[in-house]
Amino acid sequence: MATRKKELLRIDGQEVTISNPDKLYFREAGITKLELVRYYLAVAEGALRGVHDRPMALKRFVEGAEGEFFFQKRAPAARPPWVDVIELKFPSGRSAHEIVVRTSAQLAWVVNLGCIDLNPHPVRASDLEHPDELRVDLDPVPGVGWDQIRSVALVVREVLVEHALVGWPKTSGSRGIHVYARIEPRWTFAEVRQAALALAREVERRAPRLATSKWWKEERHGVFVDYNQNAKDRTVASAYSVRPTPDARVSAPIRWEELPACDPAELTLRTMPARFARFGDVGAGIDAAAGSLEALLELSARQRAAGLGDAPWPPHYAKGDDEPPRVQPSRRKAAPRRTKLPVITVARAARREDALAGLSRWRAHHPRAAARLAPEDVLVDAMRGRFTTWTRVRVNLQHVPEAERPAEEAPDPDFDQARWDPRQ
Repeated sequence: MATRKKELLRIDGQEVTISNPDKLYFREAGITKLELVRYYLAVAEGALRGVHDRPMALKRFVEGAEGEFFFQKRAPAARPPWVDVIELKFPSGRSAHEIVVRTSAQLAWVVNLGCIDLNPHPVRASDLEHPDELRVDLDPVPGVGWDQIRSVALVVREVLVEHALVGWPKTSGSRGIHVYARIEPRWTFAEVRQAALALAREVERRAPRLATSKWWKEERHGVFVDYNQNAKDRTVASAYSVRPTPDARVSAPIRWEELPACDPAELTLRTMPARFARFGDVGAGIDAAAGSLEALLELSARQRAAGLGDAPWPPHYAKGDDEPPRVQPSRRKAAPRRTKLPVITVARAARREDALAGLSRWRAHHPRAAARLAPEDVLVDAMRGRFTTWTRVRVNLQHVPEAERPAEEAPDPDFDQARWDPRQ
């Protein structure tokens, strides 16, 4: 059957062109680009609540979920006059005009560009320097089960409630959970991140065997409470975003009482419209629940008085005055009472699945060492490349007796991102 070159949709009084509507965006599930657009229109009330009036980085999968993606911060020059933009300044000192979505027509136009998920900044166009959202990203290390992630989410809720904030949970659409809290737009990005770090450390204090606030992957265990998602210029997939997984899972808002029985695999592009039609947007009250950061900032002050200084920032940010060394522990110079961690690189690949396949081959070649690895000993990193991200896999041999540790070999595969251009 011949595929159509375009489909014209009339949305909010605007004509939106969907190019290549029959193109498969999720091959395994048989989901087309037009079906992706229609999904977002079906849940538009909720999806727009998550992105409304926020600058958005465009994460474009022009070849569908199985293809490579790239981030586009600058709005396309060729855009309809009814698509809104605003100038956003970045920590590097540069600036760009980014898309601001306010209507269903604008939402469909963005999805037509290949944006499978939506990645807005935590600020509104009316005030770009003061976030109105505290984002708690629970990121499990490989091998951590869903029950443990849910347990940590409940600790997050407990800490938020005790500090006068309301947490709104949603699945990440991948392996984790996000908990958002609306805040009054009175604090800077640095202050919001400071509050998020205080929360992460308090969660770790209450559940030390389940959660961690450690930035370096080789030091993590359990569920990482990613405080750095609140640094300026960081974005997170918003509510009702479809994620680039084979089954087209959704970053789905849920009620706290649903959490014990929640199965993220059941929340997909094809199941969410019926759920939305039945329950509406279960996160609809979030905008009316803006709270204060004062209590969390007071907690941060107490932590600092007890000797806890700043924690590492992402690598492309200016180094803070009291930030610890920005070098992963295994690469630091020898220091008193500190042992260098035996971390080796086993795979580097443009695609995450190829890097994980390399890890499987390494395990097969070194079964005795692989059997001794704890979940937190496998370090899977999304690395920033020239045009997109690539994946590095390392293993920490700390639990392998020294006599049994395999020597570091050439990574398999050994991806050279400096020579790779996904546009070719």
